[in-house]
Amino acid sequence: MALQDRMLACRDCGTEFAFTAGEQEFYSQKGFEHEPSRCAVCRHARKRDRPSGGERTMYDAVCSQCGVATQVPFSPQPEKPVYCADCYRAVAGRRARI
Repeated sequence: MALQDRMLACRDCGTEFAFTAGEQEFYSQKGFEHEPSRCAVCRHARKRDRPSGGERTMYDAVCSQCGVATQVPFSPQPEKPVYCADCYRAVAGRRARI
């Protein structure tokens, strides 16, 4: 089935914006489960207004499953597992099927 552009309403400003077929394909390839809820202007404003000035603080960690060095956007806690992106997708995929 060919994807078609869809019009969505921004949750912040209410403006309609296009969720293009190309963007839908990208979302699918990345495994994103939810479509975008904000227009590009509101997304950029939200990122800009983050306390860190738009840049996330990343923390070094070691994946609890495969042992590879990775970075995560939260401070790792010793009692909780941390996963690299590949292992997280695998673990999250198993949980979704349960």
